[in-house]
Amino acid sequence: MLVHSRWARWAVWAVFLVLFVPLFALPLLVVLGASFATHWSGVLPSGLTTADYRAATRGEALQALTTSLLTATAASLLALAVGTWAALAGAALKERHRTVMDALFVLPVAVPSVVVGLAVLVAFSKPPMLLNGTRWIVILAHAVLVTAFAHRSVSAAITRLDPACEQAAASLGARPSYALWRVRLPLLLPSLTAAAGLCFALSMGELSATMMLYPPDWIPLPVLIYAATDRGALFIGSAVAVVLMAATLLVLFAVSRVRTRASYR
Repeated sequence: MLVHSRWARWAVWAVFLVLFVPLFALPLLVVLGASFATHWSGVLPSGLTTADYRAATRGEALQALTTSLLTATAASLLALAVGTWAALAGAALKERHRTVMDALFVLPVAVPSVVVGLAVLVAFSKPPMLLNGTRWIVILAHAVLVTAFAHRSVSAAITRLDPACEQAAASLGARPSYALWRVRLPLLLPSLTAAAGLCFALSMGELSATMMLYPPDWIPLPVLIYAATDRGALFIGSAVAVVLMAATLLVLFAVSRVRTRASYR
């Protein structure tokens, strides 16, 4: 909705700030403030220190950050591969069959993630697919949870593709596989990078399913944050949470740069 009046624009901005600041910005700012605090005796944390960041960037916390980055990267790549393949295959199906496929991919996000964690735990706790107690079950659970977003993003991009591009390639003698790799996928690259970034961010913050599955030698950062706050180490937990947010934002910024370059190719 376009707003042409100056007073109306100010009103829209005022409503935005009233809703955005207390609901989104203020909680994050409180976490940021708590990460530098030594005590919390009033409404807001107080006392400045960087000691918690020294603990949040070394030892167990650094290992947990590495674990989260590796888990999110592997889960995002797996989800992107499966989601893209399903979207490309679904584009050739009839409408009712494509609807069924879409529903199957959306199902993991239509139920609580703890249910997905339990399902993965039950399904992969006995031979021949014994993954329980390994890092792979955590990666698999994250991939299951985020594949729906990759699938929907790529499916939407496919519907916007101009079929004339592939038809021109076919008229010039290009095989279907060549047209896929040299025409279709390059056109989908901006959507693929956006889907990868979304999957990565969701995986970095996943906790519910992870709590049911992680082995002692593969502890992601959200689990460490939960453990720190559960034992009362609120300020250290806040510092670790800021490190998690910063790492996620840096990766998303890098992905956005790749996406921007792909859009102008």
